[in-house]
Amino acid sequence: MTSTPLERGATVAVAALGLMIMLFLIIPMLVAIPLSFNAEPYFTYPMPGYSLRWYAEIFGDDSKGVAWRSAFVNSLFIGVCASVVATTLGTLASFGLSRDGVPFRGLINGILLAPMIIPVVVFATGSVYFFARLNLVGTYTGLIIAHALLGVPYVVITVTAALTGFDNTLYRAGLSLGATPVSVFRKVVLPLIAPGVASGAVFAFVISWDEIIVTLFLAYPEQHTVPRRMWAGVNEQLSPVVIAASTMLFVITLGLLFVAEYLRRRNDKLMSST
Repeated sequence: MTSTPLERGATVAVAALGLMIMLFLIIPMLVAIPLSFNAEPYFTYPMPGYSLRWYAEIFGDDSKGVAWRSAFVNSLFIGVCASVVATTLGTLASFGLSRDGVPFRGLINGILLAPMIIPVVVFATGSVYFFARLNLVGTYTGLIIAHALLGVPYVVITVTAALTGFDNTLYRAGLSLGATPVSVFRKVVLPLIAPGVASGAVFAFVISWDEIIVTLFLAYPEQHTVPRRMWAGVNEQLSPVVIAASTMLFVITLGLLFVAEYLRRRNDKLMSST
């Protein structure tokens, strides 16, 4: 199929616009990354020299190093737990909504996607009042639940997209052979949509890994994550250690997004082959 010059021009224009937006979002971080290797505690170019002293401070044995390592452990623990909870709830919700004859499908889907639409400050404020009644403020359980709720919409979107290419006749065939709905889902549906589910899990983890506002409202010092620790570092004393930590956070997040994109493409190929 041949394209007209107008269509080719529009494609080039859209690609150029997308590239400009991407550069606008990434360039500030790319400018800051070299400063994390600055030998001196300055935030100016040119740098007098290069050093790993700020990364060494994060992994040092003093109180600051212990605090940073604790923040990374908290972020990893909360992120993994929140991702598991969000993936489980989002996958089951997406599969249930994909069935025929579900009443109030649009309303339920809107409620599931609400945490992605409403301002995070509003969500955090409501979480404080609700979790305070349950004595969950300042606990890992409260943070995990709150982060999981923020990640559910992304799981629902990715799993729903994976289910759009799923052949429902396979599900009905499994039921007709005498298998239970749980068995069919576990042995037939889940293996086929596994890349989409994994992609949703990665997105849920990234949301938790980078989350700061809800953590500011709900976390006590024992539950401080890396973004929360960075916020405290910026307010107390702006140091290249914060930039070093943000660089590590950026690299890990970027790697996870590449993983999510790989899983998305793998899911597309898997669905096209079935």
